[in-house]
Amino acid sequence: MIRRALSLFEPFILTLIGTVVVASLLPPRGAFVPLFDAAADAGIVLLFFLHGAKLSREAIVAGMRNWRLHLAVFAATYVMFPLLGLAITALPLLDASIMAGLLFLTLLPSTVQSSIAFTAMARGNVAAAVCSASFSNLIGIFLTPALVALLMSGSGGMAAISLSSVEKIMLQLLLPFVAGHLLRPLIGNWVARHKQLVTFVDRGSILLVVYTAFGAAVVAGLWSKVSAADLALLTLVCCVLLAIVLAVTWGAAKALRFPREDSVVLLFCGSKKSLASGVPIAGVLFAPEQIGMIILPVMLFHQIQLIACALIARRLEQQA
Repeated sequence: MIRRALSLFEPFILTLIGTVVVASLLPPRGAFVPLFDAAADAGIVLLFFLHGAKLSREAIVAGMRNWRLHLAVFAATYVMFPLLGLAITALPLLDASIMAGLLFLTLLPSTVQSSIAFTAMARGNVAAAVCSASFSNLIGIFLTPALVALLMSGSGGMAAISLSSVEKIMLQLLLPFVAGHLLRPLIGNWVARHKQLVTFVDRGSILLVVYTAFGAAVVAGLWSKVSAADLALLTLVCCVLLAIVLAVTWGAAKALRFPREDSVVLLFCGSKKSLASGVPIAGVLFAPEQIGMIILPVMLFHQIQLIACALIARRLEQQA
């Protein structure tokens, strides 16, 4: 029973939890703070550079064809989720900073790797999943900060996006992504051959940002503001949010009369939120002492969606 429960947690999630524990016990202080901040920024730049090099022109062209499916995924990710986020955060459930993190969660793009993996497992349209997930992340570089500026101004003490935030988005996210994509003819094959290196950079940069963010939040008194009851309630809210989105996306696929393979794509690409994109974007948009509280709901939702979607994908695979 214990072994089966642990199998639901992939090694990266356990490493992520361990990073939070280390940041809670040994947060960076003094001269180490700028060192870790610089390392985290460098990791983010390299992460988006490699993501740009991975996205092929063929995927961009193919993504323009199945427009009904991609529009449905876009609507689930950037319309339905934010509306649910606004509805949930209007309720006086938790501390304002945690509720701001919940709202930020609903503004993020979809995942890439897990959406494609679960679509493949459930025998869905993998090519369409690649296009939808890639476009969701590409658009998210622009759209998520814009939605944050529109919907989170004054939320939980958050301010609207400043000129310096726009510059950081351009320099840390957009410019490396464009540079990587432009250099794809030269380095694309090398990146494809070294998938483990890309995964290491992907996850390593997230761990760096999580450590620096939670460390700063712990120094600012994070765990004195979040109780065990708050964590339990936050987990319940994330479960309810995911259940609603899963039900709506699957129902919408049937209402739109999508083929089964496309319905699977809408289910998995439209119901997930990206930790890999959320952590770097939060690092750009929010003050260091705020990031820990902001990404706490993202981390919880990420694990819940992995467990739930893994079980659903296995069930769909058996049915297929």
